[in-house]
Amino acid sequence: MEIINRRQRMFSIARKLRRETKTVGFVPTMGALHAGHLALVQECRQRCDVVIVSIFVNPTQFNQSQDLEKYPRDLTADAAMLSEYDVDYIYAPEADEIYPEGFSTSVNVEGLTDTLEGESRPGHFRGVATVVTILFNTIRPDHAFFGQKDAQQVAVIKRLTRDLGFEMEIVVVPTVREESGLAMSSRNERLSDEEREKAAIIIEALREAKLAFKKGERNASDLTQIVKNRIETEPLAKIDYISIVDRETLQPVDKIGDEETLIAVAVAFGDIRLIDNVILNRKQ
Repeated sequence: MEIINRRQRMFSIARKLRRETKTVGFVPTMGALHAGHLALVQECRQRCDVVIVSIFVNPTQFNQSQDLEKYPRDLTADAAMLSEYDVDYIYAPEADEIYPEGFSTSVNVEGLTDTLEGESRPGHFRGVATVVTILFNTIRPDHAFFGQKDAQQVAVIKRLTRDLGFEMEIVVVPTVREESGLAMSSRNERLSDEEREKAAIIIEALREAKLAFKKGERNASDLTQIVKNRIETEPLAKIDYISIVDRETLQPVDKIGDEETLIAVAVAFGDIRLIDNVILNRKQ
């Protein structure tokens, strides 16, 4: 496993891998790795000849400077973890490698970024789309792997990939959960023990709504109310949003039809904001 810090070195390796007709898989991360990231790496390893993982805490996707400062960074620990998963390369650039002096270009995926996380965190997805575009251009993977927990991010990156003509497959891996059902996230480490325990109410509420869907409930307002009622039984939980939207377009849905639909939520415990979702599919 080689750790690469310079973009030119990554360019060189990417060109070599293409000449060798190797199938390249890419897992972009911001470090602070957990089982959710490792599930992406495992899926990548099964599908691809070469596995590249990026570790880069992207400053342009943070809305608040204190969140950027608090974000955990431990490349040594992350690299040790990845070494056990047969990763070939870690791309861990400094910020000035990604955003050199005078950098003035950004990528904005319009429409998909206006609601949900985009409404709560203005500019977040512009930062995500910009850094992902830079990483895709640098590494030129055949497959890139993302987690279903970040459903809006997945939709944005799929659209970006299509619109900008990247020749790659976006592979979406199911959400990995803690024993309680709480979706794995680096943010979970910042919860108190009590908050972490109580945060399981999020998936309990989503599963309750999904069960109602399976029993025939199709009205989005009624499913939303099921989620709201359950989460509100937990005094520590503060709901940011509960939205039922088309999985691809992220447009609100009033009555669920044949298209895959998301129930997406954001809930705060103290000053830690957590997101999660479930997919509603009539074929399930």
